[in-house]
Amino acid sequence: MSELLFVGVALVDSIIRGFDPVPVSASGFRAESGTLSVGGEAVNGAMAAAKLGVSTSILCSLGQDAAGDLIVHALNSCGVRTDHIVRSAEHPTPVTTMFVADDGTRKSITNGSHRYNFHPEQYKETLRSAKALVLGSLFRAPFDDPEVIREVVRTAKDAGCMIFADTKLPNFRKLTLDDISDILPMIDCIFPNEDEAKYYSGRENPEEMADEFLRRGIPAVTVKLGAKGCLYKDAHRTLCMDAFPVKALDATGAGDNFLAGFAVSRLEGKDTRDALSFAGACGAICTSAVGASTGLKDKAQVEEFLAQFGE
Repeated sequence: MSELLFVGVALVDSIIRGFDPVPVSASGFRAESGTLSVGGEAVNGAMAAAKLGVSTSILCSLGQDAAGDLIVHALNSCGVRTDHIVRSAEHPTPVTTMFVADDGTRKSITNGSHRYNFHPEQYKETLRSAKALVLGSLFRAPFDDPEVIREVVRTAKDAGCMIFADTKLPNFRKLTLDDISDILPMIDCIFPNEDEAKYYSGRENPEEMADEFLRRGIPAVTVKLGAKGCLYKDAHRTLCMDAFPVKALDATGAGDNFLAGFAVSRLEGKDTRDALSFAGACGAICTSAVGASTGLKDKAQVEEFLAQFGE
């Protein structure tokens, strides 16, 4: 039995940093660097949690291809259990092209392989096998189907799992909070970034965004605000946490590392403020290197980082 189970997207990121839009030839462009990195919310989070010393497994779908082999190797190297991965010759492993700006912000290009027909709800014993479940991410495949979301969340909750959910803006299939209103109260905490929270809540102010999620019955919400930190809110309190000052090279996966840090802290029994601080450190360390799983090394690194700031 794993302590944490991550369910969702697994892919390979082709990260292009410092892209120069001015062509050097009729068909050629230049960039500062090009890097291949495993990614996807479930992969990023699982690798981070395993590095933090928690028994971690992943339920995802990969193609029978070189990209899938690369992901399995990377997961195994971090100690993530990979026996629940579904390999299929029918659907290729998704590959995303990421353009990263000098300040670490990024834009991505997805394609049809990101819509693969993966059904995590069919693997009920796996969903019951962990103390906590992380959905990465709501509103993106495979969690862009209300029935898939309902079955996964109900199965895990009936088994007594804590449930944490990341979110993403829709790309191929658009859902709203209304489409899954019956299942939202079963999610212990949801983690939209500022753009996602604005999109799904229809609000402009982060606290009002959080209020809209709470009004839908979600017990707690953390709005990730990037360089501005985060805002946490539940029925009893509001916590605003500043971001740690670091030189950001690449924000890819920062939110996934943040959520992993929070989930690990919760499993360890830390209170909300300490969990948010630990999560913020994980996200900050992630941005200090190119790639979603490059910067974070282990729990000792995070504790040393926090000690520098008196945390």
